[in-house]
Amino acid sequence: MKKQLSLLLSIFLFVFSACGTNGTETSGTEQNTSGNGQEDSEVSEYGQEKQEKEQAEASGSLNRAEADKSGAEEISEEREETAVTDNSLDEPLPELKVHYIDVGQADAALVEFGVYAMLIDAGNWNSSNVVNYLAAQDIQQLDIVVGTHPDADHIGQLDKVIEQVDVGEVWMSGNASTSQTFQRVMEAIEANGVDYDEPRAGDVYDIGQLTIDVLYPSAISGNANQESISLKLTYGDIAFVFTGDAETVQEQEMINRGAGLDADILQLGHHGSSTSTSKAFLEKVSPAVAIYSSGTDNQYGHPHEEVINRLNAYGTEIYGTTIHGTIIVTTDGVAYQVTTKEDGNITPGSESKSGTENEDAANNESTDTKQETSAGQCVNINEANVEEVQEIKHIGPERAQDLIDLRPYQSVDDLTKIKGIGPSRMDDIHAQGIACIGE
Repeated sequence: MKKQLSLLLSIFLFVFSACGTNGTETSGTEQNTSGNGQEDSEVSEYGQEKQEKEQAEASGSLNRAEADKSGAEEISEEREETAVTDNSLDEPLPELKVHYIDVGQADAALVEFGVYAMLIDAGNWNSSNVVNYLAAQDIQQLDIVVGTHPDADHIGQLDKVIEQVDVGEVWMSGNASTSQTFQRVMEAIEANGVDYDEPRAGDVYDIGQLTIDVLYPSAISGNANQESISLKLTYGDIAFVFTGDAETVQEQEMINRGAGLDADILQLGHHGSSTSTSKAFLEKVSPAVAIYSSGTDNQYGHPHEEVINRLNAYGTEIYGTTIHGTIIVTTDGVAYQVTTKEDGNITPGSESKSGTENEDAANNESTDTKQETSAGQCVNINEANVEEVQEIKHIGPERAQDLIDLRPYQSVDDLTKIKGIGPSRMDDIHAQGIACIGE
């Protein structure tokens, strides 16, 4: 009986043990199943996140596409606005004025517009009329000052201008002179630290809306008058030409070079002398207006009859400082108007046998030279250049050229061969004491 009970107990324990193990495994299976369910849940959530991310990215791409499209439209609109802004530049330019200053037998022209100002030549050495005029116009700064050539009636007050006005840069031809005027100008440039340039034909400069074309010279050889800096100033549709004392040979060189010479306003070369403004040059420039600067009853007869007749035949309107005083041309780049200080009709000049004291002094540094010419020095009338002979009293630019053309001289008294030099003026030349014929 005990054995049976023990056997039954053993069987029971065995069965119970088996059931316990089975339950544990099931529990484990359930845990695994539960674990697999968690993983499925994580996979499901990941899939959902991935799907949402893909949708978001798709949405983002769409948004970016829309943004790009919107940006392109904005850029397009900006370009349209820019185009409209650019088109507004076709409006008239600010007012530009060119003042042909009345400086007697000399040259000076002030160009001003907006914040810019430019001076072409600076009158005669023995006056302050250019400096005074700049002050009257409240000109405190000049971007460019041009000395077309080193004659005393073109750069005469340039040293004073540099000392009294803030000058950006000075343009000169590169031809030098032994005159005291030229030396003072070069010293003033250096002392005041002013930039210096020697422009050449073909150079183009822009100052604001003003374009400056250099017409001459291409090179220099020592002929100061003939190798004057010549310029064309263009402002919108209106153009101005300045040629200093350039002569017909140089005018022809400008034509041959193919430079664009057509202009509305021409300043007559060499004060209206017949040495300049050839028929061919006049036809190329085709000016509606011509302006000359010279002294009243000057000894050279400027403006010459041939030039005035040529201009009248061409139908050009003529203005001159001898008759009209200071002449101002005003333009907005589309149209222009001419304003004069005085009214009157232009007539050719006439040679004056004696000239006026002021004009003789204006064209010659006689008093100045007496003080500055050191003892023992002389101006050799057979060898001195066109600038040097102008240190002799009564010898201005035109007579200087005559003096050279009539060489050689046997004595200083032979200067009477020059038109306008008579006994009275020879007495002045002897009294000055610098003219000589060398050894």
